[in-house]
Amino acid sequence: MRQKRAKAYRKLMAMYSMNFGFRQPYQVLIDSEMCKTAHQGGMDLSNLLTTVLQGTVKLMITQCSIHELYLQGKPMQPVVDLAKSFDRRKCNHREVVPGDACLKDVIGETNKHRYVVATQSQSLRSSLRCVPAVPIVHVNRSVMILEPPSGATLKTKERSDEAALRPAEAELSKLSVSVKQAEIPRKKKKGPMGPNPLSVKKKKPAVTQIPRSEPTSTGSKRKREDEQDVADTLAGASQARSGHKRKRRRKTETKLSTGNDCA
Repeated sequence: MRQKRAKAYRKLMAMYSMNFGFRQPYQVLIDSEMCKTAHQGGMDLSNLLTTVLQGTVKLMITQCSIHELYLQGKPMQPVVDLAKSFDRRKCNHREVVPGDACLKDVIGETNKHRYVVATQSQSLRSSLRCVPAVPIVHVNRSVMILEPPSGATLKTKERSDEAALRPAEAELSKLSVSVKQAEIPRKKKKGPMGPNPLSVKKKKPAVTQIPRSEPTSTGSKRKREDEQDVADTLAGASQARSGHKRKRRRKTETKLSTGNDCA
C-alpha cells in the first residue's frame, strides 16, 4: 500500500474512532461475494483488512451468507470452507434470507454494534451509504479500498461536533437562573440621613503649646553679669569721647593765648 493511501485510511479510521466509538479489533462483516472474490484472487483477507483498516480485525459472517454459498453447489465448497473459518454473527433469522437483506438487518439504521462491511455487492453498498457511520470495504482490480465517508456520516459528525460545543440543558438552566438574579435590582435600605459632607467644616488641628521653662538662679546671675558688662562698656565709651573733646578745647585755648601775646 502506498504511503499517501495508508495515511488517508489512518485518518479516516481515527475519525470513526473519535466520533462514532469504533474500537480495535474492528468487527468486519463479510458477505458471500467477498468470499468468492478472495478465493478467486488468492487473497488473505485477514492481512489485507489489517493493513487497510490500520488495526487488528475480527472477521465475521452470518449464517444466511453461508447458506447462500451452500445453494450454489459443490463447486463452492472451498469458498464455504473459507467462510466457515470466520466467526459467526447471529442474525436471528428463523428462515433463510438473501445475504444483502441479512446484512442490512444486522447493521440496522444506526450501526449500533460498530461493524465494518466488506462486500462486493453494488446494491448493498449503495443502501449502506445512507446509514451513518458504516465503513465500507471493497476490492477493485485486486486492490482493497476503503471508501470515503458518506454524506450521512459527515452530517452526523457535524451534528455531534456542534452538540459537543453547546452547553447541556442543565447548564443552560443554571445560566438562565444566574442571569435573572443578576438582572433583578437590589432595593436600598432606608435609614437616617446623615449631614451633607460638603457643608461640614473640617476641624482645625489642635496646636500644642510648648511650656515655658522658668528661669533658674544661674540664668538670672548670667543676665545680671551681662547687663553689668554692657553698662561698663557704655560708660567707658562716654568717658573716652568726653576726654577727647576736652583736649581739643585746651589746644584752641593755647592757640588763642599765644596769639594774644604776639599782639
